[in-house]
Amino acid sequence: MAKKPFLYGVLKGTVAGHLRDADDDHYQILVSTDNTVFRIAVNVQSSLTPPDLRFQSLTSLPGSMTQKLTALPVGFTRLASKPGGLAQDFVRGGLVKLEKFKVVPGDAPGVDNDLKDTMEGAAVAAMEQDGALVYGFGARWGPENKKDKYFKFTPGNGIHDIHMNQGNDKKHAGDDGIFRDGCLIFEYPGGKYRAFFMSFQSQTFKTDDKTGHAISAGAGATPPTKRPKKAAKKAAPKKASKKKPKKAAKRRK
Repeated sequence: MAKKPFLYGVLKGTVAGHLRDADDDHYQILVSTDNTVFRIAVNVQSSLTPPDLRFQSLTSLPGSMTQKLTALPVGFTRLASKPGGLAQDFVRGGLVKLEKFKVVPGDAPGVDNDLKDTMEGAAVAAMEQDGALVYGFGARWGPENKKDKYFKFTPGNGIHDIHMNQGNDKKHAGDDGIFRDGCLIFEYPGGKYRAFFMSFQSQTFKTDDKTGHAISAGAGATPPTKRPKKAAKKAAPKKASKKKPKKAAKRRK
């Protein structure tokens, strides 16, 4: 069976719902655009060992980038995998610093100490603030001739691969490429941003400039692997929230 094409791009819309515990490996976000509903499947854990992801967060983005984000139409936009535009490349783009990645667990006892906590806080804040937007960079799937697996809207549509998409192990080398890394950006009123960048520990940052393939397995930057101390007790998780999709302001699924 032929491998499906990697439809790289960015989804811009309004957060209309979220699911923290739909599955162990992802945080699910419901996104409403002018006339289509999407799901963003954000990896918070890997199926490979070690499972915890490398993570980096930014609250300040270059003005040239925010201008391009503002100019995007609501909905999904295909992006050319080349420098000079919005296409992301953790290794070559210069937006993130490889040495700043830290290993963070997907879900752990305690408060505000894992990726699900981080995604939940950002998604809830976006739902509570009028005019907030989310930008999901990754690969599109759909439209599908069936209901969405988690939010049950029809047809199923979504964005996945919200993580680095290069430097993979041999089994996943077919997903490699340059300038097509995934990430998640929340924009809040007043020009405030929260941008999240993830990569698997099984990936290397030393990649070929043409193919994105790993040059030498395991030779990537090695972020700290010390996990946060566990708290004695974790606060009760917030209940999954969902609200009726509304129009946004115009201009490993």
